[in-house]
Amino acid sequence: MAKKLVKGVVLGIWLLITVFPLYWILVTSLKPKAEIFSMPLRYWPATLTFEHYAELFEFADFGRYLLNSLLVSLVAAAAVTVIGVLGGYTLARFAFPGRGALMLAFLVTQMIPLFIALGPLYLLMSDLELLNRLAGLMLVYVAMLVPFATIIMRGFYERVPVALEEAAQVDGASRLSAMVRVVIPVMLPGIAATFIFAFVQCWNELFLAITFIDSEDAKTVPVAMNSFITQYDIDWGSMAAATVVSVVPTLILFAAIRRYIVEGLTAGAVKG
Repeated sequence: MAKKLVKGVVLGIWLLITVFPLYWILVTSLKPKAEIFSMPLRYWPATLTFEHYAELFEFADFGRYLLNSLLVSLVAAAAVTVIGVLGGYTLARFAFPGRGALMLAFLVTQMIPLFIALGPLYLLMSDLELLNRLAGLMLVYVAMLVPFATIIMRGFYERVPVALEEAAQVDGASRLSAMVRVVIPVMLPGIAATFIFAFVQCWNELFLAITFIDSEDAKTVPVAMNSFITQYDIDWGSMAAATVVSVVPTLILFAAIRRYIVEGLTAGAVKG
């Protein structure tokens, strides 16, 4: 009994530590500007206000930034998932010269700091006239995430018995048909987990976006939020409101495919 009580107390404290920053961001977004820096600290605003949210959409054009981020994240995540599904199947089902070296190359790319390739990548994007273009940012995100997505999908495929495909092929299905009709339905948790991972990475990414995007029309949410930090001040109210708004699309996506998430994240261990 005492052991359960201690465990419950520890978990409760951990939950409080985890949830409090989210609560504080929400409360800050609802405080008038005068209360944000008031002392002593107010853990609930004396007067609720939505002025920071109004400023986001009236003066900062935050709606455009949200649409830009949604477009980039959805398209890039979909492309990464499709390529990962096909690449993972190839690595899991076919034996060909260099397969081990290719897997090693995919793993090594995940260990290389991104800033090392930033200079050549910037020059390449400039030569291709893809700076300040959402399409260019999508291509960079796809190139960045495909190796990891392929490795993850390979792990999922190796958990699916080959006998399922062989049975479908005995019944007259081609390899592609067996993959689409038999394997893919079984792989839905893995596909959902891969898509979620890619979407969240694209949605939250700042380093590449702030490097390649400078135009107001092409800014994504992280780039727009970074603009609240100036040389002499930080607009904490607007930043808190933008944080709350930026979390909503991710929550909606998680809620839409929540039944796949836990199964997918726990089933896709990479096998050697």
